[in-house]
Amino acid sequence: MGYIRAEEILPIEIIQLIQQYVDGKNIYIPRKSSNRQAWGAGTPIKQELLKRNQQIYKDYLNGSKTSELACKYYLSEKSIQRILRTMSE
Repeated sequence: MGYIRAEEILPIEIIQLIQQYVDGKNIYIPRKSSNRQAWGAGTPIKQELLKRNQQIYKDYLNGSKTSELACKYYLSEKSIQRILRTMSE
């Protein structure tokens, strides 16, 4: 994440007020809650994980063991079990 110099966007009065609390440090200003996006909203990761999980479930139904699936998909057996439980619901 890049940063923007305060002098470029904030009035000097606000900068001076902030300097009373934080002088010369980097701070993070969070988004307004109304502007927040859900996890994965800006990328295709949710869809990719769903496809992976569906394939894991299909492999399981075709006889693969959880230990085999864990090795194949580089996940822990607990993660495989959680995915299987979620996909079967």
